[in-house]
Amino acid sequence: MELNERKLSILNAIVKDYIETAEAVGSRTISKKHDLGVSAATIRNEMADLEELGYLIQPHTSAGRVPSEKGYKLYVDSLMSQGELREEEKILIQQCVQNNVSHIKDLMNETSKLLSKLTNYTTVAETKNLVNQSVIKHIQLVEMNDNQILLIVVTHKGDIKKANLTTNVYLDQSKLNLISDNLTKKLAGKSITDLDERLIAFIKYEISEYSALIDELVSALNFDMSEEDFSVSLNGATNIFSYPEFNDVIKAKSFLNMLEKKEVIASMMKSKGIQKDNINIIIGSDNDYELAKDCGIVTATYNIDKDLVGRISFIGPTRMDYSRIYAIVNYMSLLFNKK
Repeated sequence: MELNERKLSILNAIVKDYIETAEAVGSRTISKKHDLGVSAATIRNEMADLEELGYLIQPHTSAGRVPSEKGYKLYVDSLMSQGELREEEKILIQQCVQNNVSHIKDLMNETSKLLSKLTNYTTVAETKNLVNQSVIKHIQLVEMNDNQILLIVVTHKGDIKKANLTTNVYLDQSKLNLISDNLTKKLAGKSITDLDERLIAFIKYEISEYSALIDELVSALNFDMSEEDFSVSLNGATNIFSYPEFNDVIKAKSFLNMLEKKEVIASMMKSKGIQKDNINIIIGSDNDYELAKDCGIVTATYNIDKDLVGRISFIGPTRMDYSRIYAIVNYMSLLFNKK
């Protein structure tokens, strides 16, 4: 059974209606509200097919359907169009960015606070700390097997960071020691923000035979050493009570308890989801934490002059308005790129 254009149009309509109403959507509603050019009976048959394919679910108490997690993922990945922001919303966001752009932490926190109010979702701001960053003291590469290398980085604080690297070229330990010494000479005393394109290009030129390994190494350094260099702030934690999915007091309390653990939140933002431009969209079971299985999380990464300044994440029910969030984060990117 194939997903033809008509099935996709019906799924798109159901997702949009359910996001708006939180009520199961019936074929008659779709027929009246959306001009699909087919009868309610035809829509009903197509809905049955979509349910069989796993894109819709039929609650026991209703004749209508609601999107499944699989349905949301298809919508976000292929069907969703960018929403429209009202002019007054654009002005508010623009003013917030302009008023705080000289202080990055204020910029991320105040913008996150405003976006929580505009969307009625919980927002999390992760801001890169520009002081007390980890500085590289020593780098060591250790042979694990034919194509796996263990990267060990010792920082000026005495912390040890580890990451696994993959290489297509076999390197014995003696070669890895030479590369380690070379990298330590080039990078000792530098922080992650010092690893600009010019320095990376120079290092790759110096050890051109293993330039592909340098890309892996820089990527690992950025991921592993940056965790402690971000401060996390939370806004609109109680907004979740606005949604019927969290009317259950125990469920809502569990959600709030989860939000109190900043290390959990920071880790959740790194779960792999659907990538669209500079955003990562995590839906339902893609979350690494059981308490977030009924949530959607949209995380946008922001840069100014190619430098990472932070991330803003939106957390809401699985039926959150992804199209609207997509419009907001893209508008934010537009403003940041002008700075």
